[in-house]
Amino acid sequence: MSATVRATVTRGAFLRSTAGWATALGAGLLRPAGLLAAEEKAATPARAARIASFEIGPFIIPPKRVMKTSLASPLASDNVLVRLRTAEGVTGLGEASPFTSVMGETVASAIAMAQSLAALVKGKDPFSIPRIVADLDAWAPGNGGLKCAIETALWDICGKLTGQPVHRLLGTYRESFETDLTISLEAPEAMAQRAREAVAAGFRAVKVKVGESPEMDERRLAAVREAIGPDVRIRIDANQGWTPAEAVLVCRAIAPLGIELCEQPVAAWDWAGMKHVRAGSPIPVMADESVHSPHDAIAGIRHDAMDMINIKLMKAGGILRSVQIAQIAEAAGLTCMVGSMSESRLGVTAGAHVVASQKCIVMTDLDSFVPQAVDPVIGGVTLKGGTLTVPNGPGFGADVEQDFLAKLRPV
Repeated sequence: MSATVRATVTRGAFLRSTAGWATALGAGLLRPAGLLAAEEKAATPARAARIASFEIGPFIIPPKRVMKTSLASPLASDNVLVRLRTAEGVTGLGEASPFTSVMGETVASAIAMAQSLAALVKGKDPFSIPRIVADLDAWAPGNGGLKCAIETALWDICGKLTGQPVHRLLGTYRESFETDLTISLEAPEAMAQRAREAVAAGFRAVKVKVGESPEMDERRLAAVREAIGPDVRIRIDANQGWTPAEAVLVCRAIAPLGIELCEQPVAAWDWAGMKHVRAGSPIPVMADESVHSPHDAIAGIRHDAMDMINIKLMKAGGILRSVQIAQIAEAAGLTCMVGSMSESRLGVTAGAHVVASQKCIVMTDLDSFVPQAVDPVIGGVTLKGGTLTVPNGPGFGADVEQDFLAKLRPV
C-alpha cells in the first residue's frame, strides 16, 4: 500500500481557507510578486517595451517509438511555435502542444485562432501578463495550447528584459527535481522491459499507462514490479479507461505492488465516479483530464474527488493559470504533479520553471522530450539520470536552433 498521506478537505473548510480566491480568479488579475517586483525594478527601456510582432509556425518532431495510451497513440509531436518580438528586438518563444482528445485543439485550429488573438497581444506591455491572459480567456475560451504558447513567450520576454530566469519572477522554491519516465501501453513483457531500461538510465519512478482492460492491466503492473524490484516508485495512469467499479477493483488488487498513485481512473466529467474511486481505493487518486482550470480544481475539491492534481500548462492555458491551480491545491492540503503533452524540451522547460516555483508540486512527469528523435533546443532544462535542473539564464534560458527555425513557415 502506498505510504502517501491522503488529505480530506470538507467544502466548508476549503472555502474558508481560500476566501477571496473566486473573486481574484474571476478578475484574472492575480499577479505573482516576482513579476511585479521585476516590472518595478526594470530599467526605463524595459518598462516601455511593447510587443511589435507575432509569429506562429507549425513543426513536427518524430518519435523514436510511438507512445500508446488508452485515449490515443500520437504518431509525432505535432506542435506550434510562437515567437513574439518587441520593437527593440527582444524575442520570446512559446510552444503549443495541442492534444485533440484531451484539449479539443489541433495545430490547424491554433493557427486559425492565432490570427484573432494576435490583435490582443500586439502593442501591449509584456509585463501586463495578467491583463493579457484575461483578455485571451474572454475572447477564446479553451484553446489552452495556443494561449499557453503566447503567455510563455511573454514570460520569456519579461525575463530577458529584467535579466532574470522566469522561476525567479515567480519566486524560486527549488532548482532541481526528479521526473518519472512514462511506460507506453503495450504487452506486459514489453512494458517490463521498458521499465528496466528506465531504471538503468537512472529514473527512480515510472508512470505506467493502463486503462485498456482491468485483467490485462493487473498483469502489466505485476510484470513491471517484478522487473524493477521493490524500491522504484510506480505511478499508474488509466487516462479515463475504467468505469468507477473497475477502478476500485483494480486498485484493490494491485495495492500490494506498492503503487504510489492512480491517475485519472474514470471519465474526466465524472466527479461522482472519481469520488467513488477515491473512497474505495487504497491508492491515492490523482485528477488529470478532469482539471483544466482553477475553477475545475475548486470543483474537484468540493466533490472530495481527488488527492492530487496533475497540472499541465497546455490544459491550463499557460503559467499563470497553472500557478493558480497549484496554489488552490496547496490551500486545500493537496499536492500536485506537473505533466506534459508532447512538448519538445522548449515546452518542458517552461513547465520546469513552474515546478521550481511551487512548494506543493512534489512530482513531475516532464519526460515528453525523452522519446523524441530530434532535439532542436539550445540551453533549456537538463536531464541527468532522472533529475531535471532548471536553467538560470534570462527568461526560460532556452532557444531554438537557427537551422530548425529556418525550416518553419511562420504565419
